[in-house]
Amino acid sequence: MNTISTPTLGVIEGFFGRSWSWSERQTYAKFLALNKFNFYIYAPKSDAFLRKHWQQDWPSDTKQELINLRETYSSAKIDFGVGLSPHEIYIDTSHTSAHNKRLQLSERVKQLNDLSPDILCLLFDDMRGDIPNLANLQIDYMHQVAELSTAKRIIFCPTYYSFDPVLEKVFGTMPENYWQDLNKNLDKKIDIFWTGEKVCSTEYSVHHLTQVSDLLGRKPFLWDNYPVNDGAVKSKLLHLRAVNQSHSQIQNHVAGHALNPMNQPWLSQLALASLPRAYREREKYDPEKALAEIAIVLCGEPLAEILLQDVPLLQDKGLGKISDEEKTELIKRYSAFPQNVFCAEIIDWLNGGYVFDPACLTE
Repeated sequence: MNTISTPTLGVIEGFFGRSWSWSERQTYAKFLALNKFNFYIYAPKSDAFLRKHWQQDWPSDTKQELINLRETYSSAKIDFGVGLSPHEIYIDTSHTSAHNKRLQLSERVKQLNDLSPDILCLLFDDMRGDIPNLANLQIDYMHQVAELSTAKRIIFCPTYYSFDPVLEKVFGTMPENYWQDLNKNLDKKIDIFWTGEKVCSTEYSVHHLTQVSDLLGRKPFLWDNYPVNDGAVKSKLLHLRAVNQSHSQIQNHVAGHALNPMNQPWLSQLALASLPRAYREREKYDPEKALAEIAIVLCGEPLAEILLQDVPLLQDKGLGKISDEEKTELIKRYSAFPQNVFCAEIIDWLNGGYVFDPACLTE
C-alpha cells in the first residue's frame, strides 16, 4: 500500500502591483494557522529592496515591520520565508564585477539572517535568461546563499520555471541543457519552484509532475499562480473559486505547494482555504462544495449566498465584459454590507481601484 504524505503547504506573496499592507500581512498568520497551512513567504514584486535594489538593506522602519511579522508567524507556528531576486546578477561576468556581486550577495544574505527566516528563496524568475552557462552561474549563487543562510529550507526559482513558451518569448531563448544542468549540479537539498505546464496552470497532472521530477532530479515545489490576478487580463477578474480537483491527487509528487494570492488579501482567502482541504480530502474533495462551505465560514451566510451567485460575473465575465448596469447593481448589492472587508475589496475593484502593473510580462 502506498503511503500518502502531505507536502508542506503555504502562501507566497509574490505578485506584481499594489502590495498588501503590514496589518493585512499580520492577519494572515491566524488565517494560515486556522486552515492548517505551514508557511508564508514575503516576496512582493513591489519591494525594490528584494529586486532592483537587492544589494541594499531595507530602511529601519521597514525592517522592523518584517521582524515584527516574522515574530507573529513564529507565534502562530507558521514558517516565515523571504524571496530575494538579485536582478540579473549574472549579466556581467567579468572578474571584478562577479567578485563584487558575490560580496554584495553575501552581505545581503547576512542582512536577511537578521529576520531569522525559516525559508529563504533565491528567485531568478522574470529576468533575462539567454545567457551562456546560465544554469551553472545561478547554481554557484545558490550554493553561496545556502552556505551563508541560517534558513532551514532553501528554494530556487529558475528563470525557466515552466514548459510555457511565453518564457522564452519574453526572457530570451533558454540555454541548451538548462534543466539538465540544474539536475546534475544543484545540491539536491535545495528545492526548485515550478509553476506547471503554464505560467498560470489551472491543473496539475501526475504525469506532468513525474516528468518534471525526472527532469530536475527532485520533486518540484509548486509555485501555483492561483488565485493571483496581477496580469493584464487577470487583473480584470476576481478569482474566488476553490482550487480544482487535480490538486487533490498530487500529494506524493510535489515537495511543497505555494499559492500566489490576489492583490485583494481578503477575497484571496476564499480560494486559498481550499488547498489544504483538497490535500486532506483527496478523492472526496469537491471544489464547489468547498467554496460554499468556506464562504460561509469566512463571510457569514447572508454574504456567502450573494457571493456564490455572483462568482460567474466576478471571475468569468470580469471588468472587461460586465455591463455598466451590472456594475452599478453589484456596487449597490455589496454596499449593503458596510465595513465588511470582503465587500470593500469588491467595490474597490469594481471602481477601478487596482491598476495593472505593466512590469508583469508573462500574460
